[in-house]
Amino acid sequence: METTLRGVGVSHGVAIGEVRHMGTAVLEPPAKQIPADEAEREQGRARKAVEAVAADLMARGNLAGGEAQAVLEAQAMMAQDPELMADVERRIAVGSTAERGVYDAFAAYRELLAGAGEYLAGRVADLDDVRNRIVARLLGVPMPGVPDSDEPYVLVARDLAPADTALLDPTLVLGFVTEEGGPTSHSAILARALGVPAVVALPGAGELAEGTMIAVDGSTGEIFVDPSDEKKAELEAAAAERKAALAAASGPGATADGHKVPLLANIGGPADVAAAVEAGAEGVGLFRTEFLFLDDSKQAPSEEKQVAAYRQVLEAFPEGRVVVRVLDAGADKPLDFLTPGDEPNPALGVRGLRTLLDHPEVLRTQLTALAKAAEGLPVYLEVMAPMVADRTDARAFADACREAGLRAKFGAMVEIPSAALRARSILQEVEFLSLGTNDLAQYTFAADRQVGAVSRLQDPWQPALLDLVALSAEAAKAEGKSCGVCGEAASDPLLACVLAGLGVTSLSMGAASIPYVRATLAKYTLAQCERAAAAARASDSAEDARSAAQAVLSGE
Repeated sequence: METTLRGVGVSHGVAIGEVRHMGTAVLEPPAKQIPADEAEREQGRARKAVEAVAADLMARGNLAGGEAQAVLEAQAMMAQDPELMADVERRIAVGSTAERGVYDAFAAYRELLAGAGEYLAGRVADLDDVRNRIVARLLGVPMPGVPDSDEPYVLVARDLAPADTALLDPTLVLGFVTEEGGPTSHSAILARALGVPAVVALPGAGELAEGTMIAVDGSTGEIFVDPSDEKKAELEAAAAERKAALAAASGPGATADGHKVPLLANIGGPADVAAAVEAGAEGVGLFRTEFLFLDDSKQAPSEEKQVAAYRQVLEAFPEGRVVVRVLDAGADKPLDFLTPGDEPNPALGVRGLRTLLDHPEVLRTQLTALAKAAEGLPVYLEVMAPMVADRTDARAFADACREAGLRAKFGAMVEIPSAALRARSILQEVEFLSLGTNDLAQYTFAADRQVGAVSRLQDPWQPALLDLVALSAEAAKAEGKSCGVCGEAASDPLLACVLAGLGVTSLSMGAASIPYVRATLAKYTLAQCERAAAAARASDSAEDARSAAQAVLSGE
């Protein structure tokens, strides 16, 4: 009998296939004691296993490229953390086996992170994956990961580690469903980059029996268990209609009456450029530069290395717009040479621009490298600071840009509610705003973006979040300046129409979402988008806002 479940749709498309579950997690190794004379040998085994897992993660990252590479390199660094390794060796010295020493050391670190209020929940999931891989290697059992199958299937898991998601084979994995995670988790972002339909935060996903036929709608978040032939046909017809609309839509982003809404790409490095160009991106709305700094957590990359990487991206968009976000370190992206190790609440501590202002030499080098990378190119370079709280922050960043000789527009990211509330003040110092809706939702609702239990508050359709977007866009319009959205909210085609109706001047998203957004925008006039935006803001919940906007745009 057909039943319907609902999670959070995070990647467009429809997948119909049988359930296959992720391989089971590594069992806890036995707590047996070893003689003192075996400690050195066991410590050597642990070191070799750690190095092998780190090398495997780096290799997976090199194969995957782009954002996945940055995530996997961060995991490799986690595996090689010297403090963790010292704890492993200490435990072995007092009688633990290599596998037990690894298991207990990682468990202690996990408790430490969880005790910080789970602000690093995303890192906890990554940490568990690293531990499982090391212990599996030491025990000589298969690595946890995607199941072996010759037939296409829908992958179901409690959560997906980046190492698994990054190398999913879209010809075999039709889509995936997870019990945990949220719309801005690593797995969701990578799913969109792969173009694989995905639903996260589905309660009871693990109870779906192996081999059950399900249909996954990554747009609505619905899961149909044992769907009827009629339901399959209905979903397949809807998917075919979407595909035809995508093929018909081309050119710059615009509403049906010609109001331009440039569609830009979010990229994590040079490896993401090809997909952005192929999708018809009109430029880059968010160039995350963290990938350069993850190679070595002990020191910043040289100016020469930065110049080469930045120029590679800038050259790909001649006469296009490229918006670069300077280093956003801290919270879930700690760097040993920058990030305080003893913050009680890293998400509310020294991160983003605060970190860079504490280390002006790092900011100066990055800005100088950007200036040199853009020399002689016709590209429209714009540089923005993350985590701007007020006009003082904006002025400090603009001053740093001018001192570095940067000939570019300087901007501020709106990720903190205070920045939206005082947007007009901030715009006295900078030339544009860019709304990072992922963090703006996190700070507006006190809801960690990596914790599935609060994913409803991370929904970008929340009317309070739309109010903050509207405030920012209205301030920018009053000052004759631009206000874009570079958070994952822009990848929702229906919400993209609402954002345009709120006055947002550009939308930036993962490359795979651009065709969907372009096709949907082209169906409606700006006036329709404005009416949909007003209806969404007049609602009292995210679900009601989405329904109200849909009703307006469908003429109901």
